[in-house]
Amino acid sequence: MGVTGVILAGGEGKRFRPYTEIVPKPMIPIGWPEKPVLEYIVEWMVKHGIHDIVLLVNYKWRYIANYFGDGSRYGASIKYCIDDEKYTNTGGALLKAYREGLLGETAFIWYGDILAPVPVRDILRYHEETGADAVLVITDRYKVPVGIARMDDDGNVVEMREKPELDIHATIGILSLKTHVLGEAEAKLGTRFDIMGELIPYMIRKGLRVKAYIYRGPWYDVGSLERYKKIDVNEIPRLFGLERNIS
Repeated sequence: MGVTGVILAGGEGKRFRPYTEIVPKPMIPIGWPEKPVLEYIVEWMVKHGIHDIVLLVNYKWRYIANYFGDGSRYGASIKYCIDDEKYTNTGGALLKAYREGLLGETAFIWYGDILAPVPVRDILRYHEETGADAVLVITDRYKVPVGIARMDDDGNVVEMREKPELDIHATIGILSLKTHVLGEAEAKLGTRFDIMGELIPYMIRKGLRVKAYIYRGPWYDVGSLERYKKIDVNEIPRLFGLERNIS
């Protein structure tokens, strides 16, 4: 299918300091196996048929490259694209990989602080069947990380819900994209744009086909130390099919 897996792994991880002063955020260990977040994503892609993977890196990128190497021990071919002053932000990093000829016809893009056992093959099949230019993985609910209050006309709090799950559609940082769009978008967006905040809205305005794939399974945003600490050490490995051997 000419699919390249693309993982965004270049952020500084400021919300993980002081740990990320030593280790880049995608390499923070999680779950009882203490595997890096990034390793779960790489192995999931390979398990579901994506063997050509590009890591978009910058901050402490050698740490990541030294760990994953060429990807052969995962049954993958891993290449690295390093952000620079010209190509910045998520979209700019993706555009640089495209300009360097590292991407196939379709890029399966995954933000490096998101963990979700999404059905990769089903999403790519849906992309091809619909003829879309992009498919966003959308959750059918979203757990708000703060309490929600309801007030009456006099300012009295009449209801309080702590971190409720709302029936709304939210993006979770996973999408597939026809890469020819990047070449077309550069003239309008430049080389320092954001994928979700600028590229996708541009595509919608232009009338390109942006489809939604509704994902009803669990997902975790491990982008901050606060969220990371609340994750059950057994939950993530279980979702990704790892069994704990107790001897």
